[in-house]
Amino acid sequence: MSGKKLVIYSDGASRGNPGPAGIGIVICDESGEVVKEYEEFIGTATNNIAEYRALIKGLELASNFPISELECFSDSELMVKQLNGDYAVKNPRLHELFLQVREREQHFGRVSYLHVSRAEAGIMRADELANRAIGKKTKRPIAYL
Repeated sequence: MSGKKLVIYSDGASRGNPGPAGIGIVICDESGEVVKEYEEFIGTATNNIAEYRALIKGLELASNFPISELECFSDSELMVKQLNGDYAVKNPRLHELFLQVREREQHFGRVSYLHVSRAEAGIMRADELANRAIGKKTKRPIAYL
């Protein structure tokens, strides 16, 4: 991998909200090449908790690369607006996860959060991974590449 920037596509899925939940992450380099994919069943959670958990795992995975800049894409408008300061984080559980994101983003020089359509290719793949993790219902995370 070359370059100083990575792109993270993260997605959390929940069947039942709350219900069985999974996370999926796709990490690409500056050229768009996938450098890491990850899926994990996270037990019972709401969709919003799953979205935050996916982003947190994406930030953890990205910290293993020698980069200074991250662009994080999500189809969760709520999470992106909370992280960008447009919405307050009122739910106590989401606030805990919000603080975990803030802690992990300190490993990077610059982190941006962008809301995109779920039709975005990277989000579609992350969603596929999250749903596949729910389907497998295994606590053993699976990383690719």
